[in-house]
Amino acid sequence: MKIKIRCENEYQTLEVENMELEKWLNISISEEESQEDYEKRIQDVIEERFNRPDYNSWHKHDRHTGNAYMKSKDGTVEVNTEEAIMFRATDKSAFNSSIDGVHNQLEYEECCETLRNLLKPAQADMVIAIALDGYTVGEYAERIDDEPNNVSHRYRRAINKLKKVFSKTSF
Repeated sequence: MKIKIRCENEYQTLEVENMELEKWLNISISEEESQEDYEKRIQDVIEERFNRPDYNSWHKHDRHTGNAYMKSKDGTVEVNTEEAIMFRATDKSAFNSSIDGVHNQLEYEECCETLRNLLKPAQADMVIAIALDGYTVGEYAERIDDEPNNVSHRYRRAINKLKKVFSKTSF
């Protein structure tokens, strides 16, 4: 049996066996129905289910996802593939790196502000340097001209103080 299915704006005729259509559309021929009526009923179901404008108008949404062609002033055709590449990319972080950097900077500043509100200035600077900036205890001790043992002890006390504060806080 031949059925007509709309692909974008044009109809295409497909030849499909009756048994496959019955399984696909869940329609069977009745005893008093002629073959012509049965074929018309199948085509009506296909029109209703698959040839609807909203079902088949995906190209309206996706029509700009290809390459953009532009004519320059001297008449040469240029292709803008930036949007198409971004659309097809699985990891879109490369296109948003500047936004991610700003977001990370805002998070960092918020964490620093929270630590400065909860701890004394010297403790806050130490926790920020070791926990957020990635300094080791030894490197931070060299930076402030102190012993690593003293810095380690102060760091543990500051962390314990933060644990107490955050255990009382509900998020």
